[in-house]
Order: sequence, then C-alpha cells, then structure tokens
Amino acid sequence: MPAETGIVYEANMPRFRSVQDILDFAIGQEIEAHDFYMSLAETVIDVDLRETIKGFAIDEVQHRIRLEAIRAGEIGFIDDAVGSLDVAETAPEAEPSVEMSYVDLLALAMKKEKTAFRIYTNLASITTNERFRDTLLGLAREEAQHKLRLEIEYDWETA
Repeated sequence: MPAETGIVYEANMPRFRSVQDILDFAIGQEIEAHDFYMSLAETVIDVDLRETIKGFAIDEVQHRIRLEAIRAGEIGFIDDAVGSLDVAETAPEAEPSVEMSYVDLLALAMKKEKTAFRIYTNLASITTNERFRDTLLGLAREEAQHKLRLEIEYDWETA
C-alpha cells in the first residue's frame, strides 16, 4: 500500500498518487464512454436511435468538460444528495446490437452509469486519505445523477 495515497490496492485497480490522478482516471472513463457510444451509433440500424446515441456521446463530452473544470479548480462537485429509482437494479440486461430499441439503450446506459458509480464508491471505501475519499465520492455522486436521469427516462418509456 503506497503511503502517500492511503488506498489499499488489489489486482487490476487503478493506482492514484494524487487527486489529479483520480480526476485524470475519471476523465479517461468519460472518453471511453464517449467512444463506446460513438462506435455503437455507427452500428445501429434505426436512424432516430443513432441520433439519440450520439446525444449520449455528447453527454459524455459534457461530463468530461465538467471534470476538466473541476481538475482545473474552476468549479467544484455538487454536494447534493442524489436519489435513485432503483430502476437500473431491476431492468433487464441489454447488450449493444444493431437492432436495439430505445428502451434497451436506456437500460444499457443506466447499467454503465451504475458501474461507474460502484467503481468510485468502492475506491472511496478503501482509501484512508480524506481528500481522495471526498473526490471519489464526488465522482460517485456525478455518476448517480447521470443514472437517475436515465432511470427517469426509462421509467417514463416503460410505464
């Protein structure tokens, strides 16, 4: 365990030496999500769904820009509590496919946001560095907000 971070590491876990490292990791995650959605948009048959997926990719760019502003010290994390409809927990698994529906896309996106939330909360739970924990919990709240927005849309579409 590196003394400077206070994070207990396991195999395949990211190694952070600073809050900047954590934010760089989160920015990388947003870039990967953008690339995933852009790649998916190229494969789907439905033109309207393709545009929606591109919108999700743009959302990921906006998330990245927000994280870059946080990293630069221009803005901070929103410290509000974020609720959940727990829709992602009960939604069926969805795999990317050329014929996926809008509801499938929402389920896929919710689960991606839930995974990101879990990564940050799990990392926060094992660090002994208070600044790192606060940063990781801030990132988790950001992902929870994204997930909640998708859950609301999913709930609306499946009602």
